[in-house]
Amino acid sequence: MTTSTAPLPIQACSPAEAAREVAREIAALIRERRAAGRMAVLCLPTGRTPLGVYDELVRMQRDEGLDFANVTTFNLDEFLGLPPEHPQSFRRYMRERFFSRIGLEPAHTWIPSGDVAPAQIAAHCAEYEREIADAGGLDYALLGIGRNGHIGFNEPGSARDSRTREVRLHDVTRADAARAFGGLEFVPERAITMGVATILGARRVRVLAFGADKREILRRTLEDAPGPQVPATFLRGHSDVRLLADGVALGR
Repeated sequence: MTTSTAPLPIQACSPAEAAREVAREIAALIRERRAAGRMAVLCLPTGRTPLGVYDELVRMQRDEGLDFANVTTFNLDEFLGLPPEHPQSFRRYMRERFFSRIGLEPAHTWIPSGDVAPAQIAAHCAEYEREIADAGGLDYALLGIGRNGHIGFNEPGSARDSRTREVRLHDVTRADAARAFGGLEFVPERAITMGVATILGARRVRVLAFGADKREILRRTLEDAPGPQVPATFLRGHSDVRLLADGVALGR
């Protein structure tokens, strides 16, 4: 999968419409893989943006019998320095907002460790890449876009060939997280993230972006030449990618 100056396909829709569309795609993938006797391997984000998707998948399990027994998930990232039970850890977010609601087995969920010892971070990141490969690679990656163009925690300056690694968080990223942490001084300065190449290795990529605060970065994602200053531009040219965004974010 090569990145080029090809346009990024856009689907203009409301957040609710996007949630239903993405959930339907994920459900179809799960059922297709089950029929073939295979696991469906999902790459999942945190934050406000994907909550509608998670709610819709929970509804589909309740109302339509969607079975998650053949699902394996890998999360994009995690703050370093946070134990699993910290209120702002992504592990806790995923458990409370999605995994526990669908009864997904912990053995089928992978999230970078926020409390790995510093000397073990490089080995932990390499192991995360091996686990993705051993699972057969990512079937479906769901992403948001940060106001600075990050995907996962691949901040400006991230290389296209980057893999899972430790990163220093951008000032904009930390400022956006400050309210949830109760102040900027409590926001971790470092994190572990899947790399750009790891994300681009997914067979299908869907990107969600809503609201006025995403308008400028979407413009740059769609118009700038692909490069590390706006990592989201690397998504262009992927063989199966689509941006689902509302009219406000698209400036319409």
